[in-house]
Amino acid sequence: MKIAIVTDAWYPQINGVVRTLTKTREGLEALGHEVLMVTPEHFRTVPCPTYPEIRLSVLPGRQVSARLRSFAPDHLHISTEGPLGLAARAFAKRNQLAFTTAYHTRFPEYVHSRIRMPISWTYAFMRWFHKPGHAVMAPTNAVLSDLQRWRVGRPVIWPRGVDLDLFTPDPDVRAGREKTKPVFINVGRVAVEKNLEAFLELDLPGEKWVVGGGPALDSLKRRYPEVRYFGPKDMTELPELYNQADIFVFPSRTDTFGLVLLEAMACGLPVAAFPVTGPIDVVGTSKAGVLDEDLGKACHAALKLSRTHARAHAETFSWTAATDIFAGHLVRSRDRQGDYHIADNPYKDNHGITRAIAAARNSWAGLVFALREESAFRQELILAAILGPLAIWMPATPVETGMMLATLFLVLIVELLNSSVEAAVDRISFSKHGLSKRAKDYGSAAVMLALILCGTTYALVAARYYL
Repeated sequence: MKIAIVTDAWYPQINGVVRTLTKTREGLEALGHEVLMVTPEHFRTVPCPTYPEIRLSVLPGRQVSARLRSFAPDHLHISTEGPLGLAARAFAKRNQLAFTTAYHTRFPEYVHSRIRMPISWTYAFMRWFHKPGHAVMAPTNAVLSDLQRWRVGRPVIWPRGVDLDLFTPDPDVRAGREKTKPVFINVGRVAVEKNLEAFLELDLPGEKWVVGGGPALDSLKRRYPEVRYFGPKDMTELPELYNQADIFVFPSRTDTFGLVLLEAMACGLPVAAFPVTGPIDVVGTSKAGVLDEDLGKACHAALKLSRTHARAHAETFSWTAATDIFAGHLVRSRDRQGDYHIADNPYKDNHGITRAIAAARNSWAGLVFALREESAFRQELILAAILGPLAIWMPATPVETGMMLATLFLVLIVELLNSSVEAAVDRISFSKHGLSKRAKDYGSAAVMLALILCGTTYALVAARYYL
């Protein structure tokens, strides 16, 4: 199958969404599917306000349409609600393609934490965005319940996994570390919605490490200089840091899942977190971590947990199973195969002001061709130049004048349609054929009837006033 995945979140960003989509693509390709990733790396971008690490594609509609039309996917999945997601959604609706969506990030809560926009406003946008989708994939049951409560799309579960070969306990790293005091680590995006202050303000018996980049990094460095900051790290560099640490602290209250929880536990790292969506679904009541509204208390309690239990719990999450579930939720983009579909027609993608401009340009070109190549149209145009002023000059009522002018325009319109039929027939073949002759004769008869109607109208009006 050919599967297109559209996402505004992609490298060089390092976050759970990017990792999830990377592993999903790898899993789908391992199953023999052909996958097209439509990502910001192919478009002109600008930095996101308040979050320059995120690049927003500028006016991507035409390029997104071209990529999707060329690829002709059997399944279309729109992963994010940004510019690329909006462009893909518009393309799908315009071309009558079914698609699925995903809900990776608590976007309404993030927007509220940054600019204090009411959450209900952003969820209204979410309802609008996900409504046409066949299904909106959510990572946990808690998120699914939230989407149902806010009436966002048709939510289904799409769980996450962890690379157990990459993220694995390393006894040599543990044995070689020089730390005598425990290390409390957090890995992820350094942004206001991650609530890192709740971790950094704790009075803990050891070091605090923060791994990752983001708009809040410089501010945190100034406020908490005693913390060790590592900056952004590649995924392959994370296992060594996990193995050097003792507790993974997750202070976020807004994450939909928290993929870093699985990565940490896979390396044998117990978790300390608040009992909220994400940690509840990933850690739950297992012996892999401690969830408590008192985060400091959770950190101290987690020091008593076994690293073996954390690893064992992480082994219950598989990317293979997650990819199979993802593929199962996909919907065929077209109802029928083999028949004509509007998405295959490259001339049906103009819309809005672009369509109006293109239509005006093509209409003008048609008039120029008719004047240059069709002697009948030129003759009828000369006739119109004579009869038009005559209709205005005659002492007729406004209705009668309008009727005369209308029949005159009708002659020109029918002549253009007749010329278009002739051009289409000649495009197929210049050879003589009975059906080709019949098509041209039909057009010629239509022109004759239009001329008779025009002449009759003028004659009747003239007879009323001059006879």
